[in-house]
Amino acid sequence: MRLTDLDANKTAVIKEIEGGSKVKMRLETMGIRPGVKITKISSHFWRGPVTIKVGRAKVAIGHGMAREVILVK
Repeated sequence: MRLTDLDANKTAVIKEIEGGSKVKMRLETMGIRPGVKITKISSHFWRGPVTIKVGRAKVAIGHGMAREVILVK
């Protein structure tokens, strides 16, 4: 399941991150990496940013980046 498919207020664990090294590096600097538990806070209907909780931090990432994050419930 992709992060964009996860419902708001649901929690999952990151299985892998697809995409190039720049995408992976950018997400990792925000604490978004395989094995990390995240909670989706919100997303916009028309491909807007996706807001998630990673640890104690709230992070907003673009829809394209969110599609690269593969989750396990």
